[in-house]
Amino acid sequence: MSAKKRNSGPIGNIKSGVKRTGQKVAFNPLMEPMARLGYGVRGLIYIILGVLAMLLAFGKNGGAADQQGAIAVIGKQPAGMFMLWLVLIGLISYSFWGLVRALFDPLHKGNDKKGLLTRGGFLLSAIGYAYLAYTTYSFIVHGGGNTQTQQQSFASIMTTTWGRWVILIIGLIVIAIGLYQMYQGFNSSFDKQFKTYVMTTEEIKLATQLGRFGTAARGLVFALVGGLMVLAAVQSNSSQPQGIDAALTSLLRLPYGMWILGLVALGVIVFGIYSVLCAFWFRLRR
Repeated sequence: MSAKKRNSGPIGNIKSGVKRTGQKVAFNPLMEPMARLGYGVRGLIYIILGVLAMLLAFGKNGGAADQQGAIAVIGKQPAGMFMLWLVLIGLISYSFWGLVRALFDPLHKGNDKKGLLTRGGFLLSAIGYAYLAYTTYSFIVHGGGNTQTQQQSFASIMTTTWGRWVILIIGLIVIAIGLYQMYQGFNSSFDKQFKTYVMTTEEIKLATQLGRFGTAARGLVFALVGGLMVLAAVQSNSSQPQGIDAALTSLLRLPYGMWILGLVALGVIVFGIYSVLCAFWFRLRR
């Protein structure tokens, strides 16, 4: 049977219908503004996270150097409640954008091994930012986050029959994502979805360099987070501190740790700035 005949049957019609629906969702007129808002909120969170990490590097206590800590800082500002609602909407938007990127591939990553790995990262990003949106909602409703609950959840998983293996597998996946982001930092152009026709050559170069340095720094942080999970699973240590704050703190124990953490913190801030540029220059191309 020819490919044409196979694609014209009921299964082919279903596939075509799903593809058309996906195209409508991915290229809905609201999708680009949602993505822009999501990138902007992501940028704000990472800039604050980077500042918190920089304070940690130089012995200052600015709060937990993670995304929840950044949200807590936002909530303490004048008009903090309004800002938290804006952050919540942005996080929901970015989570949905991650789901769209994973399922409908509007960025044309393809179905080869590299493309599927990238789209898998988008799916995990969608899950992560959905959880962060839940954390933000907790700040709005209860005036506090879920940092302790997150650690308790980790400990609860570790005490189950297959908990160590689950944590080990997740940790290895997070390490792989972090290493891949570091690879992207050295090999990607970072301007394919920008409105390059309204950007100068210097602006394109700036966006590319910020994207590379920032993405590599974020990849290193993710790899450290995954490493802590793997370490906890191997040692069967449910009390092992987890998350970005613990990963960044671990850098302080290295020789010249203060300067290493300071450099990573700078990279996180740069990633936040790059995300803000995405909010300004991003365009969704068919």
